[in-house]
Amino acid sequence: MIRNTGDLFCLLSRRGLRGLSLAVGLGASLCGHAASLDIDTEIAVIQAIGPEGRGNERAQMAVRRLEQADGDTLLRILAAMDEADGLGLNWLRATADVIVDRELSNGSRLPLEALGEFLLDVRHHPRARRYAYELIARLAPDATDRLLPGMINDPSVELRRDAVQRLVDQASSLESSGKNAGASLMFRQALGAARDVDQIESVAAGLRRLGREVDLPKHFGFLTHWNVIGPFDNTGRRGFAEVFPPENEIRLDAAYPGKGKSVTWQRLVTSDEYGMLDVNKAFGPLKEVTAYAYTEFESDEALPVEFRLGCKNAWKLWLNGELLFGRDEYHRGIRIDQYRVRGKMKAGKNVVLVKVCQNEQMEDWTVEWQFQLRVCDETGTAILAANRPATPMTEAKKRR
Repeated sequence: MIRNTGDLFCLLSRRGLRGLSLAVGLGASLCGHAASLDIDTEIAVIQAIGPEGRGNERAQMAVRRLEQADGDTLLRILAAMDEADGLGLNWLRATADVIVDRELSNGSRLPLEALGEFLLDVRHHPRARRYAYELIARLAPDATDRLLPGMINDPSVELRRDAVQRLVDQASSLESSGKNAGASLMFRQALGAARDVDQIESVAAGLRRLGREVDLPKHFGFLTHWNVIGPFDNTGRRGFAEVFPPENEIRLDAAYPGKGKSVTWQRLVTSDEYGMLDVNKAFGPLKEVTAYAYTEFESDEALPVEFRLGCKNAWKLWLNGELLFGRDEYHRGIRIDQYRVRGKMKAGKNVVLVKVCQNEQMEDWTVEWQFQLRVCDETGTAILAANRPATPMTEAKKRR
């Protein structure tokens, strides 16, 4: 297993690749042109692309100039991705592609050792590190088997995915050979590191084939125990903007005027494997209505989190009375991690409140009045509450 740059250098040295020069000759004319470039200025223009492509034309010109740069600019271009967003990332990646393809077609050598250093520095942008990994795999294919085991908990989800897949393949091979105990252990290790939904489902299926239990709601960090209140009115879709009492106070013993009747809080627990809270189970398949769901999250410390929500109804999300985000649209589909909202937990009790509205449409596919919400870090690793209750007995598997 490669754990650090020293290990990588030993591997590259055995392949006769150590000591490659960072400077790659491109011929006198190109070298002269590259020397005249102000690399930092061109990179800054690309990094400065704003929302809706503002500055994109200047960036395209900068890209064309930067593509003529010497090979020793490759690492500078990858490092520049640390301070780029959206289109800027894409342009820098495309520029690197042009330089790499030209170097290799000219028979020149790329800075493999420096790429290894860059890859192992987790402070760099995940996309840039992934690009460095792909180049290393292209130049020294046998290096990847040594690198991947050390990336099982990498902050780059893309690199982690490859490391997890390696474990899954090994577990499947053991399972095929009838070595179920070893297969189970490797599937467990893969599940602990997996963050992509499709991989998690694949690993869970493998464990269940072997008769092992899998707690998917806990793995994902879905919130499953709620108090709900409703229905409040949403005639004419006005409920999304209207402020109903739960937005001003949380009193679980209170009663409020609702739509056509007095409403009170009631418990609603979901045993869906993917945390789907079906509000219809509490109030029935109603239309033009609004409801609230409330839960408490005990945190051992103050820390930043991501709330990842899936919902096909209009919704709003509050943390400790602060509105984090909302989406006023209906029946546009639902998926895990459909919306990612950042927040900051405080140490101790945190109050999570979700508002979910149902509109007037009557088609069969508009019946759903539901959402799923999980708490995790930016890699998708679940953050579990200190007061998290046991996962309910799971329903038949369903995600949407």
